[in-house]
Amino acid sequence: MQATAFIAASLDGYIARPDNSIDWLENASSDATEDFGYEAFISTVSCVVMGRKTFERILTFPEWPYRHHRAIIMSSSLKTIPKSLGDNVQLFNGTVQEVVQLLEAEGDSHLYVDGSRVIQDFISAGLLTDLTLTTVPILLGAGIPLFGGPLKKDINVIHLATKAYHNGFVQTQYGFAQTK
Repeated sequence: MQATAFIAASLDGYIARPDNSIDWLENASSDATEDFGYEAFISTVSCVVMGRKTFERILTFPEWPYRHHRAIIMSSSLKTIPKSLGDNVQLFNGTVQEVVQLLEAEGDSHLYVDGSRVIQDFISAGLLTDLTLTTVPILLGAGIPLFGGPLKKDINVIHLATKAYHNGFVQTQYGFAQTK
């Protein structure tokens, strides 16, 4: 199974402000027509796996962006999902290993892993296969780091590609040498 993180971070490594705001990212792109490869990426995804905080942030968007995808919300504290999201959004209270086993058994082949904690858990478990990281030319000074937790050992990554955009965004793709 392929498990990919596709995420943006500030130059100093934050994916959100301390209050979980991503206003800096929403205002950073000067070209509203550029999607930075997102549509091509999301078209390959069979299921989105995210944490509770990411889910709660996405709920503030004008519309649910994953209406054509199954979405799994990893949470031990969340108990309900808004009925308006339908049946393709599910809660999961377990480990990343357990969710991958379940999704593999149900035929999912490409997971989009989102949210710093869930990404970190997939990396620590050796389940993240690749990462597309778009670095935004802004320094936030504080916030929610993409890589914030301690690792049990070094994780080797393989550089796959880098693309620079006219607005200063730099997108780098990495593969993970460590897998389950």
